[in-house]
Amino acid sequence: MHEQQREVAARERKSKAHQDAKPANAQGVSHVTWRATVLGAAFSLFWASAFAAAKVAVVDAPSLLLLTLRFLVSGIIAVALARALGQRIPRDRRTWLAIGTLGISQNAIYLGLIFIAIREVPSAFAAIIASALPLAVATTTAALGRERLNLRAALGLACGAIGVVAVLYERVVGGVSMLGIVLCLGSLGALTFATMIVNRARFDRDLLMIVGLQMFVGGLAIAPFGIVFESPDAINFTLELALSFAHLVLIPGLLATFVWFRLIQWIGPTRASVFHFLNPGFAVAIAWVVLDEPLTSGTVIGMTLVALGILLVQTARLEASAGSR
Repeated sequence: MHEQQREVAARERKSKAHQDAKPANAQGVSHVTWRATVLGAAFSLFWASAFAAAKVAVVDAPSLLLLTLRFLVSGIIAVALARALGQRIPRDRRTWLAIGTLGISQNAIYLGLIFIAIREVPSAFAAIIASALPLAVATTTAALGRERLNLRAALGLACGAIGVVAVLYERVVGGVSMLGIVLCLGSLGALTFATMIVNRARFDRDLLMIVGLQMFVGGLAIAPFGIVFESPDAINFTLELALSFAHLVLIPGLLATFVWFRLIQWIGPTRASVFHFLNPGFAVAIAWVVLDEPLTSGTVIGMTLVALGILLVQTARLEASAGSR
């Protein structure tokens, strides 16, 4: 009898504790959602700011040497922080293959092409093309048969494609360097490939260490080209160069990366990717305020259509992901 009474009392205490925990959990979910929204907007702002900073930096420094130094400094800081947090250098071949692939495609090729192209094209143009990444990934996965597109996603891709064409048409007619345009499109292809590798690699631990090692790989891959084709004598040590370089290292390089991984931990990669629709607007606004780049009709229309396309595609993928559970 006493044992039965004790069991009943234990069940009652467990039930009461579960009921008491429900409001706290509900409040926690709401709080995380609010924080995730702030983090998502912050990530887009940090990411978008890189293009204007790069435009300022390349005025006083060669593109590839500047990027090499940025990768090495960012890598040193990231690896040092990772070691301080107890993270270890990976030893398995699969992880190193992913690090090498990402370091070359995402860092060396994508950013290398962007830093060269940004000398030839407005920073807002380069940012809008790079912002089309979710559209390029969705198109590629659909073409490979890895993902089926519903009506909303198809409409989003159509909006995004029209937006990119609008921006391209205005720049071509306006006499912008074709080399710069081709380099921007090539950088988008490299970033699309890198993103698909990330989605398949699924790094579960020691993320800051992996980010730092990727930067080292990117720096080592691009350094020979900077040494051969550029000269350190072309560097002008100005305050603008120092500030823009510090910004590139700390904000889009390290802080944006940390915020992005934190966001993924909270709400997952599919929900986190929805915030990419903010990227074109932030990039165009920063270029307008900081660099006094004109807000042309083609830029505004293209920016709006690309942002709308990203939002439609990512929300469609979010619903598909939720429906498959």
